[in-house]
Amino acid sequence: MRPVLPQWSGTLAVKAAVFIAVMCCALAALLGVLVHVQVTNQTVGQARDQALQRLTQATERYEAGDTLWRGAGVDPPELPRELRDLAVAGDRGTMVADRAGRPTMWAAGPVDGERALAVAVDYSQQARTIEGLDRAILWSSGLAIGATLLVGAFAVTRVTRRLHTTALVARRISAGDLDARVNDPRTAPRTKAGPPDEVAAVAAALDSMAASLQGKLLAEQRFTADVAHELRTPLTGLHAAAELLPPGRPTELVRDRVAALRTLTEDLLEISRLDTGRERVELDTEQLGPLAERAVRAVGSDTEVRVVRDVSVETDRRRLERVLGNLVANAHQHGRGPVVLTVDGPVVTVRDHGDGFPEYLVAHGPQRFRTEGGTRGHGLGLTIARGQAEVLGARLEFANAPDGGAVATLELAAE
Repeated sequence: MRPVLPQWSGTLAVKAAVFIAVMCCALAALLGVLVHVQVTNQTVGQARDQALQRLTQATERYEAGDTLWRGAGVDPPELPRELRDLAVAGDRGTMVADRAGRPTMWAAGPVDGERALAVAVDYSQQARTIEGLDRAILWSSGLAIGATLLVGAFAVTRVTRRLHTTALVARRISAGDLDARVNDPRTAPRTKAGPPDEVAAVAAALDSMAASLQGKLLAEQRFTADVAHELRTPLTGLHAAAELLPPGRPTELVRDRVAALRTLTEDLLEISRLDTGRERVELDTEQLGPLAERAVRAVGSDTEVRVVRDVSVETDRRRLERVLGNLVANAHQHGRGPVVLTVDGPVVTVRDHGDGFPEYLVAHGPQRFRTEGGTRGHGLGLTIARGQAEVLGARLEFANAPDGGAVATLELAAE
């Protein structure tokens, strides 16, 4: 089973931990080797000097005809062969080897032609000293690596936690929450938290971008609402004047254009209300099948309604009928028949058999005042449908059928 990392951890934290561990191990190994070599050379050098000094004394006693003390002798059987050959060749030397299971420092030199005089000095204490030093190096290196990892992990996790917070705020902004801010304390100059760092610079840039984006969107929303409100008064007068015109083809054209302009104005007002995010739903329990049929009848178009599986939903009837009506109207206006509305549980699909949705709409959703292919309209119907669906807590997606035609899918929460 793989270990579960904390939510704030990520690739940066793992890479930093691995880097710190590798560098600590490399540094500990380097220092351990240097200390081991230095102490070992010093210990071996002292033991070698002691053995050579005793060899000199033993040689003097042997040449004087005195009895050699214990540990010295001519051609002892325990003497390593390499050292014996060196002494027989006329040179003096030392060597560490086992003698009766104990580490021993041997020193040997030539006597009487092709014979070797050797001295054995106990090397056990020095060997234990080196072994103890190696253990101490290993333990101290392990403790140092552990402490460094803890301190490094604490420092790295502070950075990654701040980066994670910044990423969460960025996701909230991309989801539409323009009030989200990082508010990193290090972004404030000359605070006790310390000078600004790179993470604080990223957080400050994100907050600045969000504030600028929010300002521009609010200005656009205010402009849309102001234009729609200002158009209402002259449109009311224009509508009244059109009603007074004498019957005829020119009058019908004027009334038709006035009606289209009034519809556009009402759509702009509805979009401005949706943009504020203050719309409130009036929930009630509704059967989805009959509600869909009423929405189709209100549009007044030839649309087939298929109820595969009816279901009760808790929703705002007026808003849901608005969404379905806009989807059906868009299918008839921009697509080709037959247009089919299908209710399958809490999922409602509206499909036509035209050329399908534009690529930008499938990828990014509807955009107001944008249409393609020379079609008539202002791109507000689907924008309103998407906004009302969000108010209802439903999910509205747009796609193209493999065999041609546009498919709008509305998924509601079933009761």
